[in-house]
Amino acid sequence: MSNAPTHESDVQTPATFSPEAVRSAVRDVYGAIAKKVPAGKTVVGTDGVSPVEAITSALSTSNMAAKDASCCAPTCCEPGDEQPGTATAPPVASAASTGCCPSPSGYTEQLGYSKDELASLPAGADIGLGCGNPQAIAALEPGQVVVDLGSGAGIDCFLAAKKVGAQGRVIGVDMTHAMLDRARSLAASEGVDNVEFRLGEIEHLPIEDVSVDVVISNCVVNLSPDPARVFAEAARVLRPGGRIAIYDVVALQPVPDALRQNIAAIAGCMGQASSVTDIQAYLTAAGLTDVKVEVSEASRKTIAQWMPGSGAEDYVASAAITARKPSLA
Repeated sequence: MSNAPTHESDVQTPATFSPEAVRSAVRDVYGAIAKKVPAGKTVVGTDGVSPVEAITSALSTSNMAAKDASCCAPTCCEPGDEQPGTATAPPVASAASTGCCPSPSGYTEQLGYSKDELASLPAGADIGLGCGNPQAIAALEPGQVVVDLGSGAGIDCFLAAKKVGAQGRVIGVDMTHAMLDRARSLAASEGVDNVEFRLGEIEHLPIEDVSVDVVISNCVVNLSPDPARVFAEAARVLRPGGRIAIYDVVALQPVPDALRQNIAAIAGCMGQASSVTDIQAYLTAAGLTDVKVEVSEASRKTIAQWMPGSGAEDYVASAAITARKPSLA
């Protein structure tokens, strides 16, 4: 039997932040991204602003008051776009400058997306989030039903929709109203009718039992205060023989308190990263088999850009995570 935690109270979230405070920070950051990043631009700027500097600035100016959010990286707020704060917001690191600029050439390609994939997307679906390309490991086939955990602006949903075809279906789940609005608008404008975007938390999927062939996700599970519950939910909705194929940030050694107790690092996909051993235990406890967690050492170079000088790349890396729900006898 696995000792994998199954409730939020069992998960090692920094004492400074309750699970709801973490969700609020994530909503703050990614809601701002959805609202502020124009079509044709991404969240990683060319002006020297790192992702976590942008996140810190967004959390500082908004005081975590926004009600919207999704997947992993910085936000994009311009001077004068501040939002009112709340009296209950957790502390954040010192604020830094932020901006909204075109991404460095090939940034999303660094995550594993091909030029052809990116060229096929609706303008505004690629906003430079994630830590890999789940399409590369999902082996999607025509007619399948796919769920994307933390679907954001829809990049992976739109790519999956092309692979499953008209007889297939893709469901994106996100807890961010602004991200959902953006993704739904893109789907409508492009006439993509085999994609649906639903409001929901990945710990409580708005999906029927045993109804999905493949669950994908890109750098989102680490943002959850309860990753064990996320994987249990994924297992619940999978059909027998169904698969999980995600990219996420994992901890290769204990993450120091300087990151675990920094809300910007948490919202930036580093502070809550689970160890490889823990992820394997979560998946096994969920009843999944053929569990694989393949770490990308090359991803450390990208992660070093997320929070320069923090040494985060010494502790965390991106990994391809796959597992399968056993088939019926």
